[in-house]
Amino acid sequence: MNLKKIIAVVAVATATLAFVGITKSNEVSAASSKQVTVWAWDDTYNVLAVKEAAKIYGGSNVNVVSMSQDDIVQKLNTALASGSTKGLPNVVLIEDYRIQGYLKSYPKSFVDLSKVVDKSKFAPYKFAVNTVNKKIYGVPFDSGVTGWFYRTDLLKQAGYSADDMKNINWDQFIQVAKDVKNKTGKALISEDPSDLGLVRTIMQEAGSWYTGKDGKTVTIQKNKALKYALSLYAEMIKQGLADQVSGWTAGQQAVQNGDAASAVIGSWYSSTITASANQSGKWAVAPIPALPKSLGGKSGKVYASNSGGAGWYVIKSGNTTEDNNAKTFLSKTFATNKDLMATLGTKIGLISTLTSAQKTDVYKAGNDFYGGQATLEDFAKWESSIPSVNFGDQTYAIESTMTGALQDVLNGKNIDSVLKDYQKQVEAQVANAQ
Repeated sequence: MNLKKIIAVVAVATATLAFVGITKSNEVSAASSKQVTVWAWDDTYNVLAVKEAAKIYGGSNVNVVSMSQDDIVQKLNTALASGSTKGLPNVVLIEDYRIQGYLKSYPKSFVDLSKVVDKSKFAPYKFAVNTVNKKIYGVPFDSGVTGWFYRTDLLKQAGYSADDMKNINWDQFIQVAKDVKNKTGKALISEDPSDLGLVRTIMQEAGSWYTGKDGKTVTIQKNKALKYALSLYAEMIKQGLADQVSGWTAGQQAVQNGDAASAVIGSWYSSTITASANQSGKWAVAPIPALPKSLGGKSGKVYASNSGGAGWYVIKSGNTTEDNNAKTFLSKTFATNKDLMATLGTKIGLISTLTSAQKTDVYKAGNDFYGGQATLEDFAKWESSIPSVNFGDQTYAIESTMTGALQDVLNGKNIDSVLKDYQKQVEAQVANAQ
């Protein structure tokens, strides 16, 4: 081969390699243009949900980062307070109790999702927290619809049938606890005095909160539901009817070890219950106790409440393409896809707030762990009765103060005096936060 031919071959090869390089570069660029980074907590629940959603959007285009909820909150607080969203994800999961604080403090840091979310297709109560000035900023995800998980064998020993458990109000709840304690030696529930989850459940069931409908006006002193809930909570602890624990893990262990015969909590707690495989067939779920007459409860009516729950939010990146990719990801998955929600109902026990998912066969199927009960269908039915409550932007800050109110009641102080005192304390706290 002469020199001219060699030069020609080299030139063609070089051109070919260059073309391949450009093509590969374009492919990478195209792939990168669809990239979405998502932050979520809990590898067995929310993170797994993102991984299932990624299969629909394009697995390699979704980078899901798992971290604790506390870490997510800390990173969001630090970045948003600095005025920069650099280092934050495109999509982040935020708990319903926290989101109003972010939306009101940093409204320009979140993308308006009003055109992504069809409000009519989700549980109505979710929009009290993810909406500001009629703009929807979050895609509702899991329902925190509450249920009364109970050990059928232990409640049977105490003299209660499945039908009995469906017709009990909170006044009668104390008597059930006494019967369980006397007949089985077990506590009915476990409680951590630093966690007011049960108080929240009863308040929302009655359609009230620590603040009024505007999410700002403090409603501690004359809040009948709050007074009732604190009194019931204190009575359970003082009479030894609740297994008093310290920390979330200890509460889970009390249920899994059989120290507590039941739990009144959100549907998502099912993963904790079912983790004890040796208890399969020994559990059932009833609606939470009905409101007592003192709170306007009516006989025969099924009451419902909420505990926890979260939604998906898009952080403004400053890059329109990135923001649009995040919106497209949510639009194809959590905002519309009932098949995805049905899959998650099977895989993680998700009670979706996308109502179309609740009409799938998955929701009608019996669950062997719960003795064949169609738990997803029951939770979905109760979800429709949850009162819509504006949590405001100070729920956790208020609760950090209100745990002191519970301690005062436990120490024997008059509850009316306690609530009057804490009305002033919380008003000052909320005013300082403005």
